[in-house]
Amino acid sequence: MNHDVVVVGAGIVGLTCAARLQEAGARVAVVTADEPARTVSRVAAAVWYPTHTAGDPSVLGWARRTFDELAAQAVHGVPGVVMRRTRMLLRGPVAREPWWAAAVRDFRVVRRADVPAPFAGEWRFTVPTAEMGPYLDWLVQRVTGGGGVLLRRRIARLADVADLAPVVVNAAGLGARALAGDPEVHPVRGQVVLVSNPGLHTSVRDEDNPAGATYVHPRSRDVVLGGTFEPGASELAPSVATGQAILARCTALVPELAGARVIEHAVGLRPGRHGGARVAVDPAGLPGGVRLIHAYGHGGAGVTLGWGCAEEVVSLARRASSPRAGAAVPARRSVAPGQTR
Repeated sequence: MNHDVVVVGAGIVGLTCAARLQEAGARVAVVTADEPARTVSRVAAAVWYPTHTAGDPSVLGWARRTFDELAAQAVHGVPGVVMRRTRMLLRGPVAREPWWAAAVRDFRVVRRADVPAPFAGEWRFTVPTAEMGPYLDWLVQRVTGGGGVLLRRRIARLADVADLAPVVVNAAGLGARALAGDPEVHPVRGQVVLVSNPGLHTSVRDEDNPAGATYVHPRSRDVVLGGTFEPGASELAPSVATGQAILARCTALVPELAGARVIEHAVGLRPGRHGGARVAVDPAGLPGGVRLIHAYGHGGAGVTLGWGCAEEVVSLARRASSPRAGAAVPARRSVAPGQTR
């Protein structure tokens, strides 16, 4: 075998797992049916924010570690990563801060008296964002530049890669429904509109808009307007009516968008999972004593949880009990953000 670990999936979760495993000294191969540029991660608005994600200590830990990693990458000039101010407008009174506020460095509450009608309050905070085109390209280069390989292969079962390495990481996103036999995995359709940027720098959210969740996320050359969150829906063709409704809601929220040129209507299927992300060792493993670790079901929070989950995967791989897997991941070396092995 030429590899210590095989990662199945080349979206944001798969690539961050591959990068962290490499930092730990493992020889890594990434098996993917599609180029990273064609994964759902490419469509993501890619703002650190645990949307539709239940909080517990593990999830908070993943979110905090991912925030810190992305913030460090922004400082180091990693392509596509910047820190962006955010305004979250609230339509009803909120008795306490959200569970994820502990991971954010400058979270603050704005009084109702200082918020325009019809809003009852506002949260303000600064979070990392990533433009997924250049960021996925950078991740691929980080993996391949560190000696990893990308193997284009469509597999029908995880056992199909069991001959490649003593450890397999299943980061197949929606594909995990079939590959892991997990009926809890389901698509969550999201539609967004990309428009030219009229000079916006701050993200604005109105999640509880009765007409539909509304968010405006500026990027260097465009603005991502959203959006929809449709569990169980799998239609990839954009809806004209939905796109028009998104444009109307976002322009009402941020009037500076009036007249912005529409660049694209895009749809992605988030890899949702009832019960939340599964990041765990599979006790059954794979044929030949190969250790199997699952890392899928992040829904719309792959960018928010990815680096933290990748660290969890490294810890699980180190604790592998299989004789073949025992030395696959040695003690971790310290690697600065943006540095390859």
